[in-house]
Amino acid sequence: MRHWIQRGLIAVALLITLPAQADGYETNWYYEVDKQSAWQGDLTARLQAIEEAFGGELGVYVQNLISGEAYSWRADDPWYWASLVKVPVAAQVLAERQAGTLTLDERLTLSRSDFVDGAGPTNWHDPGTPISIRYLMEQMITVSDNTASDMLIDRVGLEAVNERTRRMIAASGGDPSEVGPISKLVGVRQGVYGQLHPDARSLGGMDFIALRQHPVSQRGQALARALGVSADTFTQPDYDRAFDAYEATGENVGTLSAYGDLLASLQPVHQDGAKSDLDAEHRQMLLDVMRRTSSGKQRLKAGMGEGISFAHKTGTQQRRSCDAGIAERVNVDSDTLGAWVIVTCTRGPAALSAHERAMASIGEALRYSGALGKP
Repeated sequence: MRHWIQRGLIAVALLITLPAQADGYETNWYYEVDKQSAWQGDLTARLQAIEEAFGGELGVYVQNLISGEAYSWRADDPWYWASLVKVPVAAQVLAERQAGTLTLDERLTLSRSDFVDGAGPTNWHDPGTPISIRYLMEQMITVSDNTASDMLIDRVGLEAVNERTRRMIAASGGDPSEVGPISKLVGVRQGVYGQLHPDARSLGGMDFIALRQHPVSQRGQALARALGVSADTFTQPDYDRAFDAYEATGENVGTLSAYGDLLASLQPVHQDGAKSDLDAEHRQMLLDVMRRTSSGKQRLKAGMGEGISFAHKTGTQQRRSCDAGIAERVNVDSDTLGAWVIVTCTRGPAALSAHERAMASIGEALRYSGALGKP
């Protein structure tokens, strides 16, 4: 009881000290006062049940960009972001378009060394094919094309992408130190297989495409043959452990709340303190591409139901999946009701279907708890 009384007194004191006019007041008081709506307790109960059925771990972050009210379920823990890192890649491309240092019609020549395993149609082109930046960005976001992503990173520079990531997080008042360095997608493969044997770090995209033809349980032996070494020299017992060790390096790892801040920078109209240097035209352009995302149809969108527009990006890796974006109700005044940042990641089971069922259930939990307004 004393805990709640003290909390109430703090809230009253803060309200008394708030200026009558909010202009110039940079601190978001929703983070200083323990403000929780009824939906938060309901959502917690639903997530507990989902996680128990899932058999792994869930991470969920939700924030209303009008009120500032936020919800966290392990959102401050480190999570592997997987292909969520492609959003700041696209943001850097658009920042350079805004600066006039590139155009979306500029064509990059696909080389054999550019190929990376994974989804997307860029790999269907022959080496030597000129491909527009517009096409590459569309494929990178909507179907999570890895080759397109690495070609764009090469065009704008990896350090610029990392700086863009930090800048987007800071623009919404987040802590850029909560995310590790972002790498190229081929670098992820080099990092993972390099945990098995250091010589794997010298392999290229085509080598990893060949390794991917083998089931996960056989990739260690396939790598040993490719390197001409014995599997007895491996420093990890299997691919799963190698990925765990790679994740522990911190590459492409961050908190879900930091990723929520990154997304929030795309809609600074909803946050008075945001200081994004990407103008409204280019923020809207990126959100429009994210609304066309076709990967992950069985994830959050499957559970949130009709009437929700979701500009999002998915990510998938070994025993790990993510879905994150900005949700808005269709045909309502979003300036009054708000837009919601939603970030969720899962880890544990081997079957991707288990992760997608869990995320669809999270979408339903958000819908029926009232987290996104009246269901």
